[in-house]
Amino acid sequence: MPQQQDRMGFALLAGGILLGLVFLGFLLGQAAMNYKQLDRSVTVKGLSEREYPADIVIWPIQFNIASNDLGELYQMLDSQSSQIRAYLRSNGIGASEISVSTPAITDKSAQQYGNETQVVYRYTALQTVTVYSSDIETVRAVMGSLSELGKQGIVFTGDAYQTQTEYLFTRLNDIKPDMIEEATRNAREVAQKFAADSDSSLGKIRKASQGQFSITARDKNNPHMKKVRVVSTVEYYLSD
Repeated sequence: MPQQQDRMGFALLAGGILLGLVFLGFLLGQAAMNYKQLDRSVTVKGLSEREYPADIVIWPIQFNIASNDLGELYQMLDSQSSQIRAYLRSNGIGASEISVSTPAITDKSAQQYGNETQVVYRYTALQTVTVYSSDIETVRAVMGSLSELGKQGIVFTGDAYQTQTEYLFTRLNDIKPDMIEEATRNAREVAQKFAADSDSSLGKIRKASQGQFSITARDKNNPHMKKVRVVSTVEYYLSD
């Protein structure tokens, strides 16, 4: 009788262990399936691109003068810089928006290094009057009429680098939230289309990264119009 009870106890124990192993296998299988589901994802990019007018213009107006008399050279510099300032003021540009740089004077006789060739003018001077303004349209209108000063004897230089006009867009922080939202929304639309095409359901965001904002001229003929662009990269979970 005790032996029979031992056999029954052993059978029950073995059965319990077997059921436990079956249940454990089921749990492990479910866990593996769930892990596999979580491991499925899709990475998409969303773009937001908008156009805005620049809000600051920096316009350097550079002119040069030559003379054999240094005192006369400085008088001509003062006269012509005042002439430029007066012209700008008369065309709607404020006094606080105009600045004048220190002139760069060159003594050509000191640069001959033994060369006996005579120079026509010993001294040359280069000076820049800079306009820094938020009134883009007024400044652009004056740019188109600057030749009127050239007719009065002012010689403007055409250095492509030093006289290049800059247009700035400084309101990026104001538009950032809306553009990031738009880029994220566009990314989700792409992900939803991918999920639908693959007979899947789109889940939550697994991870996301925001690209850098870029501000460029819309085109070379309209540098005062700016194209603002940002790309967001978002990874979504997928499920059946």
